[in-house]
Amino acid sequence: MISVSNISMRYGSKVLFEEVSTAFTAGRRYGLTGPNGSGKSTFMKLLTGELPPQKGTVARPAKLGVLRQDQFAFDQFRVIDTVIMGNTRLWSALEEREFLYAKAEMTEHDGMRLGELEGIVGEQDGYSAESDAAILLQGLDIPDELHARKMSEIQGGQKVRVLLAQALFGHPQALLLDEPTNHLDLDSIHWLRKFLVEYDGTLIVISHDRHFLNEVCTHIADIDYQTIITYTGGYDDMVLAKTQIRSRLEADTVQREKKIAQLNDFIARFSAGTRSSQVQSRRKEVERLQTGDLARSNIQRPYIRFQMARPSGRMALEFKDVSKGFGGTTVIPEFSAVINRGEKIVLVGRNGVGKTTLLKALLADAPGLPPSPGDIDTGSVRWGHEASVGYFPQDHNNVIRKGMTAVEWLHQFDPDAARQDIHGLLGQMLFSGEEGSKPTAALSGGETARLLFCRIMLQKPNVLVLDEPTNHLDLESINALNIALQKYEGTVLLVTHDQDVMEEVGTRVWHLDHGTIRDFKGTYEDYATTLA
Repeated sequence: MISVSNISMRYGSKVLFEEVSTAFTAGRRYGLTGPNGSGKSTFMKLLTGELPPQKGTVARPAKLGVLRQDQFAFDQFRVIDTVIMGNTRLWSALEEREFLYAKAEMTEHDGMRLGELEGIVGEQDGYSAESDAAILLQGLDIPDELHARKMSEIQGGQKVRVLLAQALFGHPQALLLDEPTNHLDLDSIHWLRKFLVEYDGTLIVISHDRHFLNEVCTHIADIDYQTIITYTGGYDDMVLAKTQIRSRLEADTVQREKKIAQLNDFIARFSAGTRSSQVQSRRKEVERLQTGDLARSNIQRPYIRFQMARPSGRMALEFKDVSKGFGGTTVIPEFSAVINRGEKIVLVGRNGVGKTTLLKALLADAPGLPPSPGDIDTGSVRWGHEASVGYFPQDHNNVIRKGMTAVEWLHQFDPDAARQDIHGLLGQMLFSGEEGSKPTAALSGGETARLLFCRIMLQKPNVLVLDEPTNHLDLESINALNIALQKYEGTVLLVTHDQDVMEEVGTRVWHLDHGTIRDFKGTYEDYATTLA
C-alpha cells in the first residue's frame, strides 16, 4: 500500500495540493487524472520519492517499480541488463557476485559473502532473470536481436519500451507509471493492458488514453479543487460521478444563496423594529449558511471545430502504385486506392511499419503544402477538385518558426483575419489573455499541438491529415478532438493509438504490416472482429 498524509505543494501563488491525505490499496489499479498543469507528474514524483513534499509524509513499499523518464540514463548498459536493473536488490547482488568471481584469489570472507549473494539471487528469481526480462521485452515488441545491444544503439521509442519493461520487472509491490502508452503501438498497448489487469500489487498510472483507463483501472484518483478525490470504476465512471456530485453542489449553492437573500431581506426590513430577537436569529442563520464559495474546478475544455471553406469534389484523392523505401528495403509497396469525400480512414499497424511514410508519400505534392518529391519513389497521386489539406505532423520540431509570438505565427496563415478573431481562436484552444503573446520558442508540447489545431481551424481545409494528433494532449483535449472529428464533414486520414478515437471516428481502415497494406471498408471495430 502507498499512503500520503497531509501533503501540501505550492509554487508561488499556485496551489497544487492542500492538506491532502489518501491511500492506494494493494490489488487496486488507480488512474491518476487531471488536466495538464494540475500536478499529476508532481504528485507521482512525491510518491516515488524523487521530490520531497513541502509539507506532509509519504509511506511506500520497499519494492517499487517506476517508469523512468530519462531515456539516456542507461545508455552504457545492455538492453537486457537495463530491464533487470528494475529489481535493484537483485542487480546489486549480481554485480557484487560478478566482482567476487572475477578476483584472482578469494578469501574465506569472500566465500561466505558469495553464499549470501547466491541466497539473494535465488530469493529474487535471479536464475531466470534474463528469460523473464526477455519475455517482457518481446511483449513490448523489442526483438531478441536487440536484447544484447547497448541502450545507446536503439531508437528513442524502443528505449521508452525498455524502461517500461524495467518498471514491470521483478514483480514489484507497487507500480508507478507516468504515460506508459506513449510511443507504444496498439498491439503493445493491448499486451500492457493485459499485463496490468493481471498484476496484483498497487498500480498508479497517469494516462491520457481514455480507453486504456477504462479497461485497466478499478479506481480513479482525480486531482481537482486543490485536492485528490478517489472514485470507484474507470474514467467514464469518474466523469459521470463527478458531474453528478458537482451538479448537486451547484444546486445546493443556488438554494443556499436564495435562502440567504430572503433572510437578509427580513433583516433589512425589521432590524430597527421590535422583532430584534427574530432579526438576531436570522443573522446567525446567515452566518451558518455563508460557508464560503464553491471551489472552482481547474479543468479547462478546449473548443475544437473543424469547418470547410468549401467542399472538395466527390473524389478527394486517388493514387496508383505508390511506393517508398529506404536503403533497399521497401516500406510502402505499390499501393493504390480511391478516397471519396467524407471518408475517415485510420491507419493502424505496429511502430515502424510505415504509417507516417505513407502519409508523407501522399502529401509529397499536396495542394497548399511545400512539395517534397523525396518522400515518394514511384506512383501517381491525384488530388480531387478544390481539395485543400490541413496537416498535423507527428514531429512538431521544425513546424512552428521561432522568434515569433503565437499570435504572429498564426496570423501569417490568414493575413486578412482580424486580430480579435485570431485571439478568439487562441482562446478556444486555452491560450487565455496574454498567452497569445507567448514566444513560440517557449511553447510546451501541449501548447504546440493546440496551436497547430488553431492553424487548421483558421485554414478551414476539406481534407485533414493527422499524424498522432493526440500526443501531448490531456484527456479533455483528446475528447474535444474526438467529437470534432466525428462532426467534421470533410475527409480524414488519421494515425493514432487512441482506441476510442479509432473506433468512434474511423469509417475505413488501412492496416500496414511489414510491406503489405490491407484496405478494409468499414469501422475499426468491424475490422477488429475479422482478426479475432
